[in-house]
Amino acid sequence: MREYLLVALTAAAATYLSAGIWRRVAVRAGAMAQVRDRDVHTAPTPYLGGLAMLCGVAVAFLLANILPWLGQHTTVTRDARGILAAAVVICVVGAIDDVIDLPVLAKIFGQVLAAGVAVSQGIRWYWISVPGQIFSLDTITSTLVTVVFIFICVNAVNLVDGLDGLSSGVVGLGASAMFCYTYFLAHGHALVVATTASLVTVTIAGVCLGFLPHNFHAARMFMGDSGSMLLGLLLACSTISFTGQMDSTLLQGLTGGAGFLPSYLPLILPIAIMFIPLLDSVMAYVRRTMRGEWWFKPDKQHLHHRLLERGHSQIKAVLLMYLWTAVISYGVMGVALFANPWVWAACGAALVLATVLTVMPWRLWRPGEGIVPGAVAG
Repeated sequence: MREYLLVALTAAAATYLSAGIWRRVAVRAGAMAQVRDRDVHTAPTPYLGGLAMLCGVAVAFLLANILPWLGQHTTVTRDARGILAAAVVICVVGAIDDVIDLPVLAKIFGQVLAAGVAVSQGIRWYWISVPGQIFSLDTITSTLVTVVFIFICVNAVNLVDGLDGLSSGVVGLGASAMFCYTYFLAHGHALVVATTASLVTVTIAGVCLGFLPHNFHAARMFMGDSGSMLLGLLLACSTISFTGQMDSTLLQGLTGGAGFLPSYLPLILPIAIMFIPLLDSVMAYVRRTMRGEWWFKPDKQHLHHRLLERGHSQIKAVLLMYLWTAVISYGVMGVALFANPWVWAACGAALVLATVLTVMPWRLWRPGEGIVPGAVAG
């Protein structure tokens, strides 16, 4: 755990320190987020936060490679190099898009290219495991499933990146839940604790933590497509290394949980940690298709826009998205790993709280006064 903690803190520090450099580069290169009709920010803001995140990932992976414990696991270090290569490709594509606004087909080609790099380095779905049976995938099917999954995750995170600090917080929380599961499952049952999934997810959490001070409202810098696509790729690769390499038939006995959840957790947990971005993506696809538009045509009807319409301020809308991510990702992990009625009760209470706060925008009051000015921003 100490080495993982060191990796996370190093990723956070490298991201935080390099963000200022890339902010100045973005200003000089003209990589600025201009104010558009569908945007919430009110002044041009520098992009290229993704390049700072990439610096954090690179430094974290380099550190892991030389640490005495993580560095001795060749599978983890080899996977890390492959993921870093794919991360460089997709981050460069995103940075170019931030500067010159690439055509949609060019972005899609870049995303597929990055996915192909990951596959060529051995990061792919080797099998799909369900209780009692493992479905092995041939090379062509494995490659296709991996590329499609990476493409979906990349665009899901990209679509949800609409408010200051939203993507970095949501992805960071989801990644932390994934890390807790992979680490404590292995640690509690004498399995190999050094895994690619644990390294990648703890790095994601660190990178998001380091970028948030620059990105939280009012943001001094945006991650841009270079950052959102990078986070989507990293999440996808961590999921593939976990789900596509975990025999779910072992989990029923390991976790001691009841019912189907422990056995299906390798398939359920990745969906849980990506629930908010995936839900937003599905809703956007259905909404735009029903209007006869392309799925990638932007609009102002994402989940965060709907929260703003309900009377939530930007900060409150972001915090609500954080809350839902934490409740779903940690809730699924908790009820699957612990056969305890108190866990179910806590999850139920958290769901009720999240629902109430979402449906009924809260306001700040002072004794003897009315509503604090600005507390009901929209």
